Amino acid sequence: MKFDGPGDGWAWCELGHRHWGLYGAAGLLLRHRSADGEDWVLMQHRSWWSHHGDTWGLLGGARTPGESAEQAAAREAWEEAGLAAAEYAVTGSYLDDHRGWSYTTVLAHAEKLVSVTARTEESAEVRWVRQDDLPTLPLHPGFADTWPAVAALL
Repeated sequence: MKFDGPGDGWAWCELGHRHWGLYGAAGLLLRHRSADGEDWVLMQHRSWWSHHGDTWGLLGGARTPGESAEQAAAREAWEEAGLAAAEYAVTGSYLDDHRGWSYTTVLAHAEKLVSVTARTEESAEVRWVRQDDLPTLPLHPGFADTWPAVAALL
């Protein structure tokens, strides 16, 4: 896989962590509540070779210069899973600020369990997961760290 986007590259934050995305990164947390009250979240099983590979996280990635978090999350969801922005409504966001680098989780709601498929080598799988089952998955460390705060916003 060739990475050649204008925001692709490693960045260091003031906390001493290495992150993907020269201008920060963003991901889409798409949620659906079924008629029986069950909450579902669209998740990406990251390929084994990727940064924090073989973990589960959000469709997302590096932002490009001048791109908003919402635009980046929508672009990445389209590129990685063929998810059109018309399929969901943005409801908010959560900023994970590492001082000098940040990741924005864009919160969104889907009226139905939209059909998606992994479209790039970055994903082993993309699928809907019951929200209550998230803690049983090996989660991307960044997602795992922010999940309690993000879940409170849902």
